[in-house]
Amino acid sequence: MIEPTVALRTAIRAALIASPEVSALVPAAHIRAGSTRPDNFPMIIMSDGQTEFLGNASGSQYVARVFLDLHIWSVDDGADTAKAIGFAVCNALKEVPAASGFAIDEFSLPAVHWMRDPDPALSYAHGVINVEAVIRWSI
Repeated sequence: MIEPTVALRTAIRAALIASPEVSALVPAAHIRAGSTRPDNFPMIIMSDGQTEFLGNASGSQYVARVFLDLHIWSVDDGADTAKAIGFAVCNALKEVPAASGFAIDEFSLPAVHWMRDPDPALSYAHGVINVEAVIRWSI
């Protein structure tokens, strides 16, 4: 298995790209990991995340809680577009994403935050969807 945050990001990206509702609003090339500053709009950027190792499970498995933030960016009618994207993302992730090389034991979207650009001349909208998962893998 690859590092836990990278593994979870990969599974989430695949689920978002496979969602017709998300892909109707955001091109697959605009769903990526990286810094939180967009280079295209609309965009979903997955943060680097955080891993909290929880210990071992039976059969020489490892367990960790992983936290990621999905940053949603839009421009031009930003707030409505960003919220439509966020709603599509939340719906796509109501089912636990398919995992390859690891298992997802718990998965939740505990919070969504929406922010407007303070400069009224700009019409950027930015939302953050928090993701939390407990994953298990073997080496």
